[in-house]
Amino acid sequence: MKRSEIDINDTWDLTKLFKSDEAFTEALEAFKQKEVAEAASFKGVLSRDKEGLLSGFAWLKEADLKLENLFAYAQLKSSEDSSNVNNQKLLSQITSVYAMYISQLSYWDTEILCIDDKILDSYISDPDFEEVSVTLSRLKRQKAHVLSEKEEKILAAQMEVGGKASKIFSDLTNVDFKFGEINGKPLTQSTFGLFLKEKDEETRKAAYEQLYKVYADHQFTLANIYETSIRQDIFSSVVRGYKSTRQRKLYGDNVDEKVYDNLIEEVHKGLPILHRYYKLRAKLMGKDKIHHYDVYTSLVDGYESHHSYDEAVDMISKALQPLGEEYVSTLVAGLTTERWVDKYENEGKRSGAFSSGTYTSDPYILLNYNEESLRDIFTIIHEGGHSMHSHYSNANNNFFNADYTIFEAEVASTFNEQLLAHYLINNSKSDKEKAYILGKQLDDVLATLFRQTMFAEYEHKMHVIAESGQPITVDVMRGEYKKLLELYFGDDVILLENSDLEGLRIPHFYSSYYVYKYATGISAAIALSNKVLNGTQKDLDEYMSFLKSGGSKFPIDTLKMAGVDMGSKEPIDNAIKHFENMLNEFEEIVSK
Repeated sequence: MKRSEIDINDTWDLTKLFKSDEAFTEALEAFKQKEVAEAASFKGVLSRDKEGLLSGFAWLKEADLKLENLFAYAQLKSSEDSSNVNNQKLLSQITSVYAMYISQLSYWDTEILCIDDKILDSYISDPDFEEVSVTLSRLKRQKAHVLSEKEEKILAAQMEVGGKASKIFSDLTNVDFKFGEINGKPLTQSTFGLFLKEKDEETRKAAYEQLYKVYADHQFTLANIYETSIRQDIFSSVVRGYKSTRQRKLYGDNVDEKVYDNLIEEVHKGLPILHRYYKLRAKLMGKDKIHHYDVYTSLVDGYESHHSYDEAVDMISKALQPLGEEYVSTLVAGLTTERWVDKYENEGKRSGAFSSGTYTSDPYILLNYNEESLRDIFTIIHEGGHSMHSHYSNANNNFFNADYTIFEAEVASTFNEQLLAHYLINNSKSDKEKAYILGKQLDDVLATLFRQTMFAEYEHKMHVIAESGQPITVDVMRGEYKKLLELYFGDDVILLENSDLEGLRIPHFYSSYYVYKYATGISAAIALSNKVLNGTQKDLDEYMSFLKSGGSKFPIDTLKMAGVDMGSKEPIDNAIKHFENMLNEFEEIVSK
């Protein structure tokens, strides 16, 4: 439908941010005239004395509170209907003002770090600085890697060009590449995954070969784009004084590189269990071996799901009962009467789903809910996990401490999915329904734990090769990726000629050392959900403390507080055992 045809009760209520587009435009102009104009006025004030620094942060808080509401409104309006010219105008306007604002504040961190360490330490322990003590501590930790104001300005100017590799890759693969049609339907990056789930093998094979033929025709260009991204990573790491890109990428979250290595090491130990899954998949598909294009289609036929949005919310409320009445009632209200959610697809609406809000706004949720898809109920509870994480973080922390990291975010969302799966399995009405849900969970853990670890291993290999001074040609990229495909898929999956080109089509590689957080996130979520489901009130209290902690601590410390140590190998091992237990149960049911 068109946006204007959607029932208002099925949309989010953005009037809580701004009453109208006109009110937004008026506030944006006021911000430009006041806050942007004032941003440079604290230069020389921040480092002058205690009162100067306190006044600077008091001003910054009020400015940033206004800015994030402006940005949120424009982004959410654009997401709900990008075909609306006015929505695009709003986003363009705030983007321009944001760039001006950031440019005016380029001196901020550098000037604070010029303050003598002893004086800075005294501020950090001073009760008057309680609201920004964590911010100052983290900034001081970055001191060795922050350059002079002049050098920072040069890096900022270079950033736009340096980040172009990702944009070029996206435009090339999503706009310029034409993959043709399969059975009269367009083959695109988005529909490719749907074709691979088709029951007809010839359809899967045709889609696979047709898409990778285009990648093969452009493999040298793609390899050059990815190499450019890697070289930019190395440049940024070297100029800031890091030993490697991985050290730089993990430093901000204070994550030891051993966490990364432990993940890969333990997943390698679990590969025989993954290979057993592929062997079972081949058996259920009536084959001795399966091809790479056979690994995504459902193994359970005949199960249909139909749930209205209200029925999905009711199911979610029951699944989340272990988290207590306050959590459930708050989320259910947000999903319904409080209008956090934009529920259904409309023309021009962004695909997929996300949770997004500000310190003072609702934690809004964008969906494209399909009543015929059980997976979409998991999407609601996943995004609900993000929103409730934000709700508790904002309610229990000051503005500067409320923002949590991606490392933590994926725990809260995946945790909720685990509770829903547990509920559905325990309340399944037939073996077929139970097998379908178990099969979905197996695929999800495979995709998030095993597959993301393989991606993490590959991008680390590429960076290590480049950092050692060796060339990273298309042959090197394909060769290293093929080794990993053979390692992770085992002997029961047949790889095709162009299977190793998959390494040139993963968008996340352009945000290096990011994908490992999916694997650590699901490992932590499995551990914590098992503790809450099978533990005591203390286990629930510890998990709720995690949700309420926001960004007041580093993520490893926050998760320890919740009862899981991501610095150890145990959570990864337990996640693999969880996969094995589900595989055992799934195999027992389908063998009947």
